[in-house]
Amino acid sequence: MRTFTYHRVVLEAVSYTLPDEIVSSAEIESRLAPLYKRLKLPEGRLELMTGIRERRFFPQHALVSPVSVQTVERLLAESGVDRGEIGTLIHGSVCRDFMEPATACGVHHALGLPDDCVVYDLSNACLGQLTGAMQIANQIELGQIRAGIVVGTESAKDLVETTIRCLNADPTLTRKSVKDAIASLTIGSASTAMLLVDESISRGGHRLLGGVVHSNTRGSQLCQGDRSPVSHPMEEKRTERGSESVMDTGTSAMGVLMKTDSTALLEAGVATAVAAFESFLTTVGWQRESIHRTCCHQVGRVHTRRLFESLGLDPSIDSSTFEYLGNTGSAALPVTLAISSQRGRIQRGDQTALLGIGSGINTMMFGLEW
Repeated sequence: MRTFTYHRVVLEAVSYTLPDEIVSSAEIESRLAPLYKRLKLPEGRLELMTGIRERRFFPQHALVSPVSVQTVERLLAESGVDRGEIGTLIHGSVCRDFMEPATACGVHHALGLPDDCVVYDLSNACLGQLTGAMQIANQIELGQIRAGIVVGTESAKDLVETTIRCLNADPTLTRKSVKDAIASLTIGSASTAMLLVDESISRGGHRLLGGVVHSNTRGSQLCQGDRSPVSHPMEEKRTERGSESVMDTGTSAMGVLMKTDSTALLEAGVATAVAAFESFLTTVGWQRESIHRTCCHQVGRVHTRRLFESLGLDPSIDSSTFEYLGNTGSAALPVTLAISSQRGRIQRGDQTALLGIGSGINTMMFGLEW
């Protein structure tokens, strides 16, 4: 268990960008008609099991960096912080433009950030952006920088499209084995950015008190995703679609696939969170009853209910977006925080717990005085 406290770090602003394309769970099921018919699966099963009625998608194969740039530009405009103050830029999503260079490099260049800015990508599954926030907060607390941004854009369409195609094409699937693919059908797209600053330049942000991290890597095999061949070797080419740069990775040949033992992942994830929660409360000086609002990683209805029962928290204090955004990976918790604040769900002065759980399995919890 690792705990950390901050005395001068402020979460100044959170911004987000959502895709225009909306795809319902019913639409996904209609495309899975061959599988549903063969296995005699009831329609409505996907939404019933997860509580997710729809999710959004960015265009398939589009680079994520242009969206990340858009999200950061909105962040800077809303916060009023001069971009010359930014000392660190981290790109923390699972999705990235290339293996190298770091996606953060292209984002940094497009934004015109200072040359002495620390620039890098960070990968930690659904905790990527929270981990980036912790690293920036550490740099601020040490006096190394006065402001930093963690941004990430998760683009889910490739995973969902490949999953649908493979499920319909596999005649060996059974009602039991198909469960490993359910989580892949819940994924959605979103882009988020968080600006953390030293209190000396804050214009009224939200004080970051500290938190806890805890690892349970015995569960590292429970959720695994990668690019996998589907029918024939990948053909790669670059095209221009209007002003948008597009990487065509030959989706008929290769796509992202993910295998998830959802039941075991639920049990292990909740257990990991429970193991960390008492230390979290002690570190930020809170009692359960003093938490006004929570934002958690967005998986689904069953996971949320089980987590709150296990932590002994009132579910009415929670904010959720999974119902209409699905699981947006590392963007899930930040986008929920931003939307909740925007809609007045989180008010000034609320003691707000950010409860992140990511495959691996890791948990990271932050305390915010909103």
